[in-house]
Amino acid sequence: MYQNKMWRCACAPALVAFALMPLEAAGQRFPDRPIRLVVPFAPGGVNDIIGRKYAQEMTRVLGQNVIVDNKAGASGAIGSSDVARSKPDGHVLLIANSTTHVINPIAMTNLTYDALKEFAPIAVITVVPTAVAVHPSMPTRNLKQLIAFAKANPGKLSYGSAGTGSITNLTGELFKKLGGNLNIVHVPYKGAGPGLQDLVAGHIPMYTPTVSAAPLQYHKEGRMRMLAVCAEKRLSAASDVATVIEAGMPEMVVYSFNAILTTAGTPRPIVDQLHQATLKVMADAEFQDFLRQAGAEPVTDSSPDKTSRFLKNEIARWTPIINEAGLKQ
Repeated sequence: MYQNKMWRCACAPALVAFALMPLEAAGQRFPDRPIRLVVPFAPGGVNDIIGRKYAQEMTRVLGQNVIVDNKAGASGAIGSSDVARSKPDGHVLLIANSTTHVINPIAMTNLTYDALKEFAPIAVITVVPTAVAVHPSMPTRNLKQLIAFAKANPGKLSYGSAGTGSITNLTGELFKKLGGNLNIVHVPYKGAGPGLQDLVAGHIPMYTPTVSAAPLQYHKEGRMRMLAVCAEKRLSAASDVATVIEAGMPEMVVYSFNAILTTAGTPRPIVDQLHQATLKVMADAEFQDFLRQAGAEPVTDSSPDKTSRFLKNEIARWTPIINEAGLKQ
């Protein structure tokens, strides 16, 4: 999975110097006008918040304005299609996520873009693990006990998610499959907030949230019980919660993510320049703190090639889960 420790690379100094070399040396100038960063979701959401801060920092690093353009609709497909059909010169970027570049390509039968062929990856900039949580009234304190409870009460247990086809929905379906095809009813909500509120209120016994500020606070207050985080190592913000690996379910590692992409066919020197600028942004301690406060873990050592492999692996991983769950649209 996409963790910083797995992304170590050693680059020859000469290659780094070449990547940072202004394109004027090759008879080109980049960027020669403002760059448009397409956020394929409405203003105010976490993708928009992260995208706007990234644009602000890239403006500083590149010395050219990076302007946010919200193009919401069709679960991010409208904005993604816009970038896929833009001129391949690096002046249009996309802040993609698990929905636009993993779930949509698998679940949407009439998708208007090819998530792998029509984009040039630059970097993954954030990852956010999901978790398995229950209401405090549930007699379960770990995943093993939850599986046993579900098997002893087939069809009587339900879990909430942020919506059908969301990464939280996929987390629940993956848990059901890995737990032995558990009979647990899915209750989809219109967003993360309503489902989380219903869990705290005791209207649903189980929820599979992304690990952000609200669920962490509810866990600390004892208003919900986080049984495991779907990550490779424990989170500093919830060090008392075991990982799914510790719980004996290593295949349950699940992350939502944000990635920066541009249009396929963009010259590699421009992709490399955007990548190096992104690495400078990601190395900034204040920007890292901003991301953590937004509920995301910064990725500081990404690359175009590793991002490409990551997207391919995620699509391959989730395809059978989405097909088995009947989530095709």
